[in-house]
Amino acid sequence: MDKTYFISQSISLTLVITISLIFTIVGLIYSKKYQGINNYLTANRNIDFFSLTTSLIASALGAWILFGPASAATWGGIGAVIGYALGTAFPMIFLIYLGGKIRKEFPKGSSLIEFMRKKFGKSLFKLILLMTIFYMFIFLCAEVTAVAVLINFISGTELWITALIVLLATLTYTLYGGLRASIFTDNIQMIVIVVLLLISVIYIFTFTGNEFSFEFVKEKNPHLLSWSYVPSYTAGLTFFIAVAATNLFHQGNWQRVYAAKDQQTLKKSLIISFFIIIPIVFFMGFAGMVSFSIDPGNRPDLGFFTLLLKEQTELLSLIIVILGLALTISTVDTLVNAISSLFVVDGKATFNFNKKTDYLRLSKYFIIFLSLITFFIASKGFDILYLFLLADLFCCAFVFTVFYSFYNKNINEKTAYISIVVGLIGGFLLFPFPDFSKSLLVGILMPKEIFPPFVGLSLLFLSFIVATFLPAIILKIKKI
Repeated sequence: MDKTYFISQSISLTLVITISLIFTIVGLIYSKKYQGINNYLTANRNIDFFSLTTSLIASALGAWILFGPASAATWGGIGAVIGYALGTAFPMIFLIYLGGKIRKEFPKGSSLIEFMRKKFGKSLFKLILLMTIFYMFIFLCAEVTAVAVLINFISGTELWITALIVLLATLTYTLYGGLRASIFTDNIQMIVIVVLLLISVIYIFTFTGNEFSFEFVKEKNPHLLSWSYVPSYTAGLTFFIAVAATNLFHQGNWQRVYAAKDQQTLKKSLIISFFIIIPIVFFMGFAGMVSFSIDPGNRPDLGFFTLLLKEQTELLSLIIVILGLALTISTVDTLVNAISSLFVVDGKATFNFNKKTDYLRLSKYFIIFLSLITFFIASKGFDILYLFLLADLFCCAFVFTVFYSFYNKNINEKTAYISIVVGLIGGFLLFPFPDFSKSLLVGILMPKEIFPPFVGLSLLFLSFIVATFLPAIILKIKKI
């Protein structure tokens, strides 16, 4: 039996092309008068409060918010939702101090990696650079896959079509206009996102009645709101650590730190972003709990859509398509420009090309290459959550050592290397296999039965804890 979709493929395709084309044209026209390497990397360090705030929020809220928090909520409860929301927003607060510190010490910089290159030797710098690019590449794959799956769910449009259109549109204006084009289109996208989210919230509260409430969830699935529910704590802490750690390495955030016209503008933008991001992510997660409480058979990652599309109205379907596109494109243009900027800024320190090498042009070729891989992954509809978690583990192993080095001048390259490698090994030993039933240490190298039941049930949580905090123990042993 053929599946019934909410809107036709022709309407969906027309909307995808139109929205993508609008952002492309706007980005190209705006950035035409803002060319040059400084505009490409840091928008001439002259971005005002409104533009910086909307760009920070739009870049942080990708299409993942429509899937990730809702899915996490169904198995981690309220703790997972809170951890997800705080993990997404926390870097904004952290960057208030750290961003100001870096701007002062490296006034002409454009990336976190530059500090690492100065602080440590080339070997560790290259490792951190590769890790950062890998993480953002996985993020890019996740975003394009998410919007392709969303539009397929709504209209049946083949995954590769949406992936191709979104990538072509975003690459066109981002590789031409750089950071300034990304920030300007983010401003527009954020306005669209806010309007459509408000419409969605109003609709859900109006037509789901008493179902969208803590009382309803407590009645149907009290464990999801119980403070005695152990997975709530482990999931919450896992998501907080993983999401916060990875976002601290997000080059898109660091570009915007440098793009702010002054420290006061940066501080105000980061604070406002923090308080806006939290309720949005929380709402999406809570929608997952409500959907699961209404019908446990609902797909966890489609909780938000299940509530919004109960009546199968075309209007709401169109809203979801536009919302998904705006969320995706705002994040994809940030990731594309971020990866490109790292290649430009740190290329000379990594590659031994001749002096005449045009690193900006080379970075664009590199981005196109990564985009081809992204297109392949998105068109196949691979579940890349597992790979995303693996990338998060890398970031967690690096995060303490890297950021602690801002405050402790005694950390040298050798000590930093040891702490990071030990953290990675410890995290990998406990990192669960795709079915989450065992890990390399628990179930392969050693029988699962010799470990307490909590270990077998909390492998993901324990792997992130070990990867994050074992480096701190190593530094303590070294008396750093």
